[in-house]
Amino acid sequence: MAKTLTLLLLLCLLLSLSSAAPPPGLDAFLSSQSLLDPVASNDSFQSLPSSLKRLLSSSPLPSSLVTSLLGLSVAVPVTVKLVGTSFSSASPQLLHSFVTAAVSSSPFFSLSAPHEFAVAHNLQISVTPSSPSLASSLTTALSTHLSTSPSPFHQSALSSVPYSVVDEIIRSDFREEDVTSSSPSFYVYLLNLGGQSRPYGYSSDSRQPSPAYSKCFGTVWTGTDRYVWIDLGAGPVDYGPALSGDGLLPKGEFHPLATIHGRPKSERLLLADLSSLVLSAYKMLMAPSLRIPVYYENNLEIRFVHVCGFEQRDPVGLDWELIEKTIKEGNLAYKYQNLVFKSYSIKYSECPVCSFAIAKSTNSFTSRFLFENYTLIVSEYLDSKRLRQILSDSSEEINRIIGITELEYSRVIPVFIFDLDLDKILMLDRFHQAVAFKDMVVSIRTKSSQTVSDYSCNGRHVITLTRNLDRPLIGSILQSMWGISPTHLSFSPAHNNSLVDYTFGTGQTPFGPFSDSLSLSFVQKHAAKRNVLLTTLNYTITSMIDVIESMFLHGGEKMLHGKKRHVEFVQRFNYFKYKLDKVISVLSRLDYEKAMYYLKSSDHDLYAIHKLVYEASQEMEARLSCFEDPPFPWVSVSVSVCFVLGFFYVVSKKDKIFRNKRKRF
Repeated sequence: MAKTLTLLLLLCLLLSLSSAAPPPGLDAFLSSQSLLDPVASNDSFQSLPSSLKRLLSSSPLPSSLVTSLLGLSVAVPVTVKLVGTSFSSASPQLLHSFVTAAVSSSPFFSLSAPHEFAVAHNLQISVTPSSPSLASSLTTALSTHLSTSPSPFHQSALSSVPYSVVDEIIRSDFREEDVTSSSPSFYVYLLNLGGQSRPYGYSSDSRQPSPAYSKCFGTVWTGTDRYVWIDLGAGPVDYGPALSGDGLLPKGEFHPLATIHGRPKSERLLLADLSSLVLSAYKMLMAPSLRIPVYYENNLEIRFVHVCGFEQRDPVGLDWELIEKTIKEGNLAYKYQNLVFKSYSIKYSECPVCSFAIAKSTNSFTSRFLFENYTLIVSEYLDSKRLRQILSDSSEEINRIIGITELEYSRVIPVFIFDLDLDKILMLDRFHQAVAFKDMVVSIRTKSSQTVSDYSCNGRHVITLTRNLDRPLIGSILQSMWGISPTHLSFSPAHNNSLVDYTFGTGQTPFGPFSDSLSLSFVQKHAAKRNVLLTTLNYTITSMIDVIESMFLHGGEKMLHGKKRHVEFVQRFNYFKYKLDKVISVLSRLDYEKAMYYLKSSDHDLYAIHKLVYEASQEMEARLSCFEDPPFPWVSVSVSVCFVLGFFYVVSKKDKIFRNKRKRF
C-alpha cells in the first residue's frame, strides 16, 4: 500500500513538472517551422506561443534601432595549413599575428554602384602545421612525376606538372580534416616542399607549350571543395598584360608568390610575405566583391539565342549541353529555385534587327606594326554597350522572330551568340569574345580561328582561340545571373574603383585569359548563393531603416501607443532582429539554405512593422486634418478695442482736458 501511494505521488509530481516546463525557445520554434514551411511562405509570428510573445515583448529595444541593424558582421572562418619541414614551430603563431594585425572588419562591396553593403565581414583565422605525412606524400608524388616526365627543350624553361598530381593528395587531406572539424571552414594550404630536380609549373596536363600552342603555368589551384593550395616552390611564373595594363604578376622576388625564389630571407620576412598572400586569397576568393546585386527569384531562365550566319551550326566550341552541364553541376541555385535552360536559333539573313545591330555597333581602330617600316593597320570591333542597347530596345521584335509569345514572370538572362560568316577577326570592345551585362550576355565569333591577345604568359603571348565560346559564355553567365565577379577583379574603397590582380587568375577558374578550365571551383559555387543572400539581406536592412526613419519623423515610438500597436511593434522588431542574427550566425557556418530561410521569414516581420507604422501615421494625419480651430478670443479683442478707442478719444480731446493746466503757467 505504501509503495502504491509513493508511485502515485511520483506520478503527480512528474505531471506537474511537465505541465510547468517552459515552452521551446525561439531557436527550436523556428527550426520546427523550417521543416513545416521550408520556403517561409507563411508568417510564423501568428503561430508563436503566448509565452514566447511575452518573452519578445519583455525584451527591451536597443537604444538605437538603426545602429543595431548596421552592426551586423559575418565571420568568415579560414584555416591556414603550413606544409613542409622548412616551417618552424613558431611559424603558425607568427603568421597568425601578422594576419590579425593587418586585417579588420570591412563591408561587402559590389563592383557596380552602390558599392558598399550594410553587412560587414571579418576574418576568423587559425594557423596550424600539417602532418609530416602530407608533406612527404606531396614531395614523393612531385619528385616521381618530374623524374619520369621528359625535360623541356630549353634548360631554363619550366617543366609541366598536372595540377591533379598534387590536388588529389590535398583533396584527400581536406576531406579528412573537414569530417573531424567542429565547424566548416575555408582552407589555405601553403606548400614549401624544398628544392626539386628542375624548375616546374602547374598546368591542366603535362603537355609542353609550343609556338602554336600557348600554355600558362601557374602555382595556385582552387579546389572544387573549400580549399586552395599554393606551391611556393613552383615557378617562378609571370603573366599579365603584355604591353600595358594593371594586374601583372612579375617574376621578381617582390611578389609574395615568388618570395622563396629570391635572396634568402629571415623567417619573419618570409611569413610577412605569406600573410600578404593569405589576405589576398581571403579578399579575392573567400569574401570577393559582387559583380552586380542579384535578388532572390523563384524561377531562373537562361535563354540561348543563336544568330547563325551559316547554313548549319558548328557545335565545336559552342556546346549548349556542355555549358548547361557545367552550370548545373556547380549547384549554383538554391534548393527551391527552378533553373531552366532554353535555346533558340535564327538565321542572320532572316533577322533584320540583328544585322542592323551589328552594322550600328561596328567601329574601327588603328594600330601600328613594324614590318620593314611602321605600318598603320585599320581593324574593326563591336561596341558591346551599343549592341546591348539595340538588342534591349528591340526585344519584342526579336522575341516575335524566334517565336516567344508567352510572358514569364521570372529572371531571364538572354544570351545572344552572333555566329557570323566573316573571314576577319571581330571582337567585342577589341578584346572580348563575350561581355556580360546585368540583363543579358552578348558574344560573337567569326570564321577566324585564333588571334594573338594583348596578354603574355611566361614570356610568350597568349593565343586566343576565337572559335571556342564555351568558357567565355560560362564566365559571362555567372556574372549576369548570379553576380559573380571575375577572380581578378575587386572593388577598392580607397580608389573608389575596381582593381585588377591576376594572382589567382590561373588554375580552376572560368575567368581571365590565363586559364583554360571550364569547371567551377568553390569560389564560384559559394559566391553564387552568398551574392543572392547578401543582396536580399542588404535590401531588408535598408528597408527596415527607412521604416524606422519614417516612424521618427512622425514622433517616434509614441505614435504607436494607441490600439496596442507598441506592444506588437516591440515583439515584431525583436523577432525580426533575432532572425537577422540567425542569418549572420548560420552564414558564418556556410549554411546558405538555412540562412535564406531565416531571411525570407523576416520579410513577414518587415511587412508587419511597415503596416503598423503606416496605419499609425495615417491616423495621426487624420487627427490633424480633423483638428478644430480654437474659439474666437472675444474678451482680449474687446479689451484691445476699448483701449484703442480710449487712446484716440484722449488724443482728440487733449486741448480741452489740459486747458486749465496751461492757464497756470
